[in-house]
Amino acid sequence: MDQPQHRVELSRRIQAPPAAVWEVLTDLDRAQERLSQVTHLHVITDGPYALGTRWRETRRMMGASDTQEMTVVENDPLRSTTTEAVDGGTRYRTTLLLEPLEESGATLLSVRFSADVADPNRLQRLALRVVGPLGLKLTEKSLRTELDDIAAAAEALHRG
Repeated sequence: MDQPQHRVELSRRIQAPPAAVWEVLTDLDRAQERLSQVTHLHVITDGPYALGTRWRETRRMMGASDTQEMTVVENDPLRSTTTEAVDGGTRYRTTLLLEPLEESGATLLSVRFSADVADPNRLQRLALRVVGPLGLKLTEKSLRTELDDIAAAAEALHRG
């Protein structure tokens, strides 16, 4: 039987080069001030942002707070990074892709988000079918806010 899946893909043009966007994405110490939905972030691992970097992040979305432990599971500096969090039987995966727009010095930032339930019971499958469309709209709204926050921070950083 197919596993219930929740997927959203969005892109946004940012008027800053990939290096500025990458700095915003990977500077975990400043995430709380740059990303409006992040209310607390604690880095667990030492060293710079890289494969295996882990942190605990609390976000406020849809009127509630939720804390997840995030892990960098793929990392190609200045091009893409993928993080994962597991909560109960659900695996959340977010990939951020940076594409330079050479003619303008801008960057196309794309986000691919998925939430997969490993072994859903009947009630979970029913709930996903019933609330799935609403969940997708709320996730899309949250990701658009995140892209806007990243763009504002990267553009400000680029302007100096």
